[in-house]
Amino acid sequence: MTLIGRTRARGIETLSLDSPANRNALSAALVGELADALTDCAKDTDVRAIVLTHTGNTFCAGADLRDPPHPDGLVQLLRQIVELRKPVVARVTGHVRAGGLGLLAACDIAAGSTESTFAFTEVRIGVAPAVISLPLLPRTDPRALARYYLTGERIDAAEATRIGLLTAAGEDVDAVLEPVLDGLRRAAPQGLAETKHLLTAKVLETFDRDAADLTALSARLFSSPQAREGMTAFLERRDPTWVL
Repeated sequence: MTLIGRTRARGIETLSLDSPANRNALSAALVGELADALTDCAKDTDVRAIVLTHTGNTFCAGADLRDPPHPDGLVQLLRQIVELRKPVVARVTGHVRAGGLGLLAACDIAAGSTESTFAFTEVRIGVAPAVISLPLLPRTDPRALARYYLTGERIDAAEATRIGLLTAAGEDVDAVLEPVLDGLRRAAPQGLAETKHLLTAKVLETFDRDAADLTALSARLFSSPQAREGMTAFLERRDPTWVL
């Protein structure tokens, strides 16, 4: 069973996270299939740009707690999106949580519907948004991130746009993206590649500097007693022991 749907229209390859049974959570299998699909797109000269979207009402619920990817694998996937010499555009019509926000931040452009919601839920299960900070910290308002990292509050599409999680939002996300995709189709491949390189240089510096430390932090936190309690409480649909 494939976890990544693929379609193409006029040079735009659409990759759909297609594991709605677990809300498109980042399992080891899904991360691997998405990485393979992106590799194929990078090699295909007929692909001008990639749209990353989803089936179901959730773009991505974060790490699959039953089959999580190794932190190294997630770092490699995020870096692959950032380094790809073709634009990657996120199309969101549902909810995004935790690790899914790392995917969103790695994309060059992100559009969401007004029904979409966003939350950094890591702190509520005893971990931290470590690896996903690699693309998030260079691209998102730092004061807003301090609030939402620490509280896990739900963010609506308007606030997500204001703080830089989204590029734009609207009732009809495809109408929002229409001029974006038209512009990408009109752009020369060389122009897109070199312009993306300019735009992502600072993000890649963060990967070079911090990836090893944040990967180690993620692994340590996920193996801790508090994280085990937090993940168990989440799966059992109860409050963890520390909730006051």
